[in-house]
Amino acid sequence: MRVLPDTGPAPFVRALAGHGDRPAVITADGRLSYAELAERVDALAARLGPVRRLVLLAGANRVDELVAYLAALAGGHPLLLVPGDHDAAATELTRAYDPDVVIRRVDGEVVLDERRPGSRHQLHPELALLLSTSGSTGSPKLVRLSSANLQANAEAIAEYLDIRDTDRAATTLPLHYCYGLSVVNSHLLRGAALILTGLSVTDRCFWELFRAGQGTSLAGVPYTFDLLDRVDFDRMHLPHLRHLTQAGGRLDPERVARYAALGRRRGWRFFVMYGQTEATARMAYLPPELAEHRPEAIGVPIPGGSFRLRPLPDHPEPDTGELVYAGPNVMLGYAERPSDLALGRTLAELHTGDVARRGPDGLYEIVGRVADFAKIFGLRIDLHRVEEHLRQAGVEAYCAGTDRELVVAATGAHHPDRVRRLAAAAAGLPARVVRAQLLAELPRLANGKPDLAAVRALAAPPAAATVPTGTGPEQLCRLYAELLDQPEVSPGQSFVDLGGDSLSYVAASIRLQELLGDLPADWHTVPIRDLARPVPDRPAERRVLETGVALRTLAIVVIVGSHIPLFTVKGGAHLLLAVAGFNFARFQLTAAPRQERVRAALRTVGRIVLPSVAWIAAAGAVTGDYTLTNVLLLNSVLGPHDGATEWQFWFIEALVYILLAATALLAVPALDRLERRVPFGLPLALAALGLITRYDLPGLTSHGHVPSAILVFWLFALGWAAARARTTGQRVVVTATALLTVPGFFGQPLREAFIAAGFALLIWVPRLPSSRSVNRVAGLLASSSLYIYLIHWQVMPLVGPWSRGAALVVSLAVGVGCAALARLAARRLRTSHRAQRARSVRSHALPPRAAARSRARPPSAARRTPVG
Repeated sequence: MRVLPDTGPAPFVRALAGHGDRPAVITADGRLSYAELAERVDALAARLGPVRRLVLLAGANRVDELVAYLAALAGGHPLLLVPGDHDAAATELTRAYDPDVVIRRVDGEVVLDERRPGSRHQLHPELALLLSTSGSTGSPKLVRLSSANLQANAEAIAEYLDIRDTDRAATTLPLHYCYGLSVVNSHLLRGAALILTGLSVTDRCFWELFRAGQGTSLAGVPYTFDLLDRVDFDRMHLPHLRHLTQAGGRLDPERVARYAALGRRRGWRFFVMYGQTEATARMAYLPPELAEHRPEAIGVPIPGGSFRLRPLPDHPEPDTGELVYAGPNVMLGYAERPSDLALGRTLAELHTGDVARRGPDGLYEIVGRVADFAKIFGLRIDLHRVEEHLRQAGVEAYCAGTDRELVVAATGAHHPDRVRRLAAAAAGLPARVVRAQLLAELPRLANGKPDLAAVRALAAPPAAATVPTGTGPEQLCRLYAELLDQPEVSPGQSFVDLGGDSLSYVAASIRLQELLGDLPADWHTVPIRDLARPVPDRPAERRVLETGVALRTLAIVVIVGSHIPLFTVKGGAHLLLAVAGFNFARFQLTAAPRQERVRAALRTVGRIVLPSVAWIAAAGAVTGDYTLTNVLLLNSVLGPHDGATEWQFWFIEALVYILLAATALLAVPALDRLERRVPFGLPLALAALGLITRYDLPGLTSHGHVPSAILVFWLFALGWAAARARTTGQRVVVTATALLTVPGFFGQPLREAFIAAGFALLIWVPRLPSSRSVNRVAGLLASSSLYIYLIHWQVMPLVGPWSRGAALVVSLAVGVGCAALARLAARRLRTSHRAQRARSVRSHALPPRAAARSRARPPSAARRTPVG
């Protein structure tokens, strides 16, 4: 392996051939030994030549790209690594740094484009690798790393993970990402193998390759763990797995504890890690044995590294400071232009921008961020740098960030769109996640410093807008924002992430199906970006309707029709209880932390209780038909038990009590963990307990009145179990349980057959053939079913004597109308509340005339630099 003057590759690259015939790379197409890998690396290094040049590589999780990465390092050529799936980033960095050699894939083949025989750059002898900062692909600001940085970080990671030459790590993260690259380096250092793949962990083929390759290691960012939960990772048989690692953003402490406990039971270790590109990859790790008890901590410095806390006098929390890291893996410095490639080391320690504290046990914990930085969509944004770029463009502004939005408060006679575009370009963010607000003066604290809290308060909801034609991520984000009344929606979120539940699910599924056609069965848990697809020239006429939506529609129609009575088909309310259990599992039992689950479940209860109490109180005040216990939904508990009014609202009371009981179960940490471990077994066990009261084994009914919720809970639990049934055997068990326990409950065979048939349909037939018009009607009725149920009691006496058929139609129509009015009122209430929170900040807004002048002024033409 040729070593150029004044430089040298990291020892782990130089030592590849020394691992001989041990497997180095395992792919779906075969295996590559270390000797074969070293031979290919040497061959490509020879092609790159003896003159040191700047090489740009479009990285990917493929053998050719891995060989190119190692060959550049082996030959001493500084390597600028860019994502292979992001042409715009590669183009921008090519323009900014003018590399001497470009290695990229063209028509499926890796092409070596030698743009000049020598180099036009002055390259520092220590410079080995250039990476975009914290994943901000395309930004001209790069991290300069040396071979010593790469070697030191690989050695530290290999030491605390105890990587062995028998280990085999799957490449679950991209090669151009510092975390993914650290997996490669640390395993090659120890002569371990890489299971090289670009497949997602949601792909069945990934797990087939992982098992066939006897995989021992998996790495993931927080989103990876969302996907692992979705594919039931906790139930997988992975006999060779030794460690699971996490970095790339904060993982919720409850999930950390859960995965640590799962690893302890299954015999593998779970490492939570903390790092930044500027430290090559890793700075801290949390020892697995502490993860269950201290899941909120980032842990201790990696071997060879150290932390200190820089005091922050203005920070509200005592005993905290900015986390500063020192160690041999700290970068040489930043590069913002080609001339910076000649620089040597410009810093000795790394100011992370994170605010931390050190616990009595010596573990560090991140508690916030220094004001000059924000993390938006996982990308670290230097707010001071954005403000400086705006200042150079003649815009005085303050910047602040939320998790999903950059907020810019500006002053002066500028057009908001121009400010937004300038800020987006400076931050390396899409313009749609930047909000620019023009103010008469910039908000300041009494001491004259920027009032960043006031700037953040400008993150108000956007004005309501019609969803545009198309099905790209941006259009779908706006549709979700409209349907769920959410001011901030990002492509990485799903329907469930945004607080969607069974009450909003129907309208969302109908609207999405009109745009996208057939939806995947788990669309409500799929990120928006993964749902986006091209719009066909001619939308398909064929439609399907989810069975749960169809059953809700059918049930509310037969309930109202039987009460009139226009016909007699009983069992609709009891079927709705099973559907409610099914939806509870789908929308409340997500991978979210326990507190989030509980809050989501309580929100659903509130959406049932509030309109019910309001309507019963109003109807009772007018008609005198209802008592205070009816209004408070306590009639089934406190009575009186001798009137028709008790029967009218038994279903709502039963549903509310059951949902509260299920939520109380989730609130218990041990039971929440149990549900995640045995998602099918727990509801089945609860259904078995419910059968005790279903069959009245304690003889409760002979001792007086028993609330309906106790008697029918088993139906809800069976619906819950049906949603968690993943295999044919589990579905058979749930179906058989329903078919054995529903008969005899009423002593009315037709009623019981209706419930059992609907239940079986829910389990075995997820979708029914339909049409666009049927879907729209079903969507309206199903999403308005609560209001229809409440209101039909007052419509029937007025219209029924004249026409029973009309009574059914009017009940459905009035219920749909009231549901629409309720949604509109709730939306306006939330909008008013948000506006009130930002009122103090908006007092700084421009006067009407100035604002009008600003809006009238056309935006300046954007500067465009030709691509080199």
